Amino acid sequence: MNERLTTESLETGATPASERRRLNLLWLLVPFAVLGLAIAWLYWANPLSSFNNGAPPVENLTVERTILDQAGLRLLVRAGGSEPMSVAQVQVDAAYWEFTQDPPGLINRGATAWIIVPFPWVLGEAHAVTFVTSTGATFGHEIPVAIATPVVTSGNLVSQAVLGAFVGILPVVVGLMFYPALRGAGPATMNFLLAMTIGLLGFLLVDTIEDAMEFAGESAAIFQGPAMVVLAAAASFLLLMGVSRREGRPTGLALATYIAIGIGLHNLGEGLAIGAAFAAGAAGLGTFLVMGFTLHNITEGIGIAAPILKVRPSLWTFAGLALVAGGPAVIGMWIGSLAYAPHWSALALAVGAGAILQVVIEVGLYLMRSDGRGSSALLSPPVLAGLAAGVGFMYLTAMLVKI
Repeated sequence: MNERLTTESLETGATPASERRRLNLLWLLVPFAVLGLAIAWLYWANPLSSFNNGAPPVENLTVERTILDQAGLRLLVRAGGSEPMSVAQVQVDAAYWEFTQDPPGLINRGATAWIIVPFPWVLGEAHAVTFVTSTGATFGHEIPVAIATPVVTSGNLVSQAVLGAFVGILPVVVGLMFYPALRGAGPATMNFLLAMTIGLLGFLLVDTIEDAMEFAGESAAIFQGPAMVVLAAAASFLLLMGVSRREGRPTGLALATYIAIGIGLHNLGEGLAIGAAFAAGAAGLGTFLVMGFTLHNITEGIGIAAPILKVRPSLWTFAGLALVAGGPAVIGMWIGSLAYAPHWSALALAVGAGAILQVVIEVGLYLMRSDGRGSSALLSPPVLAGLAAGVGFMYLTAMLVKI
């Protein structure tokens, strides 16, 4: 019988292996074909029509961007209901106002439209906007303080870049400048610095997740904010963990690079939020607040320097690490001021949280290996003191920037 199969295979020009691949492909396509037929039947037969009791469709409307200028109010809304929806009326401070919509017509599920209201807003006052849909559903939006939205100009972008460099790149550079003084550190000091890195990254992890969840709550329901944050953080963590383990466990410059990437992704999310505040005209950043951001980020540079104290990187390497860690703050400010939505900040911060978690694990493992005592090294006095110092410094300096 085997001879007959072999003869048939030779006659048809196919091998048993290729036949199996064809059968596997066929069985792979069958479930998709059945699913497609089921969806087509559901669409054409419409068995759900028997459940129609006249109730209006579920509707959801989220305001993602608010612009105030001389022409009035412009609000970018996103529809998230079960069916396409229509904005029938707009109220501002309980009074109905004429409005225009761009693009006009129904707003499909997940789509956006600009609602333009010629309302004479008053500088410094609060205004309440209410959208009334064609089904009678209402959705409110608050403008806490009416301020003209800044116009994006090259001068504004340059100013944002300077501010981003001051609060993002400069503190990392200052932290890295401690490198020569720390090179002669003994084992206990090394453990203290590595533990301090874990402490500051641990604080950043908690702070990043908190901020990501806050932005997720402000995003449109269609994006499933909390689930998006968890999934993006997990994907970021697994991807970076897989990349870092391609050539064994990262040490030295490789580990410092991963620390810089994690901090940079965190700063990207913060930059998006600050840029959005600029776009909304709500960024009242005083000198004290800018100094707080700078002090808050200095420890990040020390954390990046800790794994490379036993090597001699070039100045270009230090410059690259500083740009990787602090540069995203500038990019985030630009993106946030030009095109901002809460879900983008939530996504960026979630990716940063996953990257930071990966770095925390890698630094912890590196600390245990370099000490030579394994997990017991985590309970030594220098390590416990470093953890407390990292978390404590970040917490105290965070008090300067929380408003």
